[in-house]
Amino acid sequence: MVKHQPLQVYERQLCLSCLTGIYGCRWKRYQRSHDDTTKWELLWSLILLFTFCLLLFWCYFWLEAHNDYNEFNWLLYNHSGAWSDSTVPILATTAAGFTYIALLTVLALCHVAVGQQLNLHWLHKIAVIVALLTTVAGLIAVNQVWGQEWDVVPISLQATGPFLHIGALAAVTALSWVVAGQVARAEKTRVQVVVLLLYLGVLLGLYLVPLSITSPCIMERSELKPRPDVIGHQGAPMLAPENTLMSFQRALQMNVTGLEADVTISVDGVPFLMRDRTLRRTTDVEKVFPDRHAEDASFFNWTDLRQLNAGQWFLEDDPFWTVHTLSEGEKREMANQSVCSLEQLLALAAPRNRTVVFRLRRPPAGHPCHHSWINDTLEAVRSARVPLSLVMWTPDEDRDQVRRMAPELLQTSLRKQSPQALHQQGVSRLLLRYNLASAQDVREFSRSNVSLALHTVNEPWLYSVLWCSGVPAVSSDAPHVLKKLLSPVWLLRPAEYCLIWVSADLVSFAVVIGIFIFQNYHMIRFRMSGMRSYNPEQIMLKAAGRRSSQDVNIMKEKLIFSEVSNGIGTADELYMENSYDYYTNEGITQ
Repeated sequence: MVKHQPLQVYERQLCLSCLTGIYGCRWKRYQRSHDDTTKWELLWSLILLFTFCLLLFWCYFWLEAHNDYNEFNWLLYNHSGAWSDSTVPILATTAAGFTYIALLTVLALCHVAVGQQLNLHWLHKIAVIVALLTTVAGLIAVNQVWGQEWDVVPISLQATGPFLHIGALAAVTALSWVVAGQVARAEKTRVQVVVLLLYLGVLLGLYLVPLSITSPCIMERSELKPRPDVIGHQGAPMLAPENTLMSFQRALQMNVTGLEADVTISVDGVPFLMRDRTLRRTTDVEKVFPDRHAEDASFFNWTDLRQLNAGQWFLEDDPFWTVHTLSEGEKREMANQSVCSLEQLLALAAPRNRTVVFRLRRPPAGHPCHHSWINDTLEAVRSARVPLSLVMWTPDEDRDQVRRMAPELLQTSLRKQSPQALHQQGVSRLLLRYNLASAQDVREFSRSNVSLALHTVNEPWLYSVLWCSGVPAVSSDAPHVLKKLLSPVWLLRPAEYCLIWVSADLVSFAVVIGIFIFQNYHMIRFRMSGMRSYNPEQIMLKAAGRRSSQDVNIMKEKLIFSEVSNGIGTADELYMENSYDYYTNEGITQ
């Protein structure tokens, strides 16, 4: 009996096996398919793409929010009562999730590029849904707890916009290889037109995006304003415990022009420096006064407060990961820090001619100074025997009375108001969060002789944007970082940016045209040789045909017909003898 077995020669396709195996767990050749992707799998591809875009935004938000990590941790501390660096697990899970989703997205694009059917494995589908729901939950949580931080995104785009545009342009240009292959392989003209129009629409939009990019750092160098003054917020809290004398001394070493602190009034009327409502986070109150650790800080008298250690917590918690940079002498000095009074701060700043701005917290009801807190603080300032012209007074309560009693004080507001309203109140300075003042506001306040200071500015990119915007002063937790910045991170003249923009668009356009021509040329060539579409296995078959004529002749003699019944040998044995893989009309052998 003669058994006909058509011969097809295969070569190993390790890359293709890994591609389909990792994405859809299709490691075997017979599991792969060049059929059109089902509508259900197309839907999953769209869900994957949406998850990727959402995670990309989430990653970008947290990278740019680095300026305010300490503020975020402090907000969570006020909600939970327990201090921890909550940004670490958030960043770790975000990085892991984004890496995973980005890998799946790249694998999906590779499937499209080689003409393989998309078939995402069910485990990947579950993971994608988990990543999507987790990201959405994170967005909702941030919106509820830290909603004002969303403003960092448009502000950061003023610094990163030109560079993100070039990166996006490079990515979409590279994507033209996949799009051109799809257009060339598509058998329906309607599909070709739709895909081509969608891609060209996105590409044209990217070419024109710079028209909407506005950055204060795109300006003539001659228009750049002087470097903004830096105020040490709580001293230099990244280098020493916040609101301690050591922290303010460190800030003065960084040539800050002012010091900013948070002030609370003790039960015996002594204004002292404390940001939190309680003493738990920044002192050893649980050790010294275990029964009073949850009590409001203002209900302690000054004698009790002087017994507390206000530096050891910094060495133990290492909130800014900077303890390892300290010498043994600095650690010993830090371990002996105590609660600082407002009078001590003023005495430290006055000889160096540095301004002092403080935020005064009103004592709670039942406190002896609940009604006299303004007068008590003003008396403490006046008794410190420092020039009142160095003190920025921020409370709005009884401001007229304070102006009459101490006209030399620098009246400062913490609320955004029009220049006219500020002048009516006798306010000459304004201290706002950096997201509350636009470039137009900065110019308007400057024209009205209102000195503007923005807080809290820790990152060089943010300091550069505000510098280019003309902001005269900023308050910072990181004066040691901003001290090193002698010029904006980047500054481009409009003509230079226009040249970069046009050059990038032209290069991208030339590359896209070249890729489309190349893809269509090869598709025409394959179709002329009898191939209707890119089929990696058929390409391998064609490559396998380049064997020596001697091998071909031997195969012709042995394998055209197999005599199965007379004991000559099976076709399987003859194929294996010559190191060929094959498949029969009854199935495919791996």
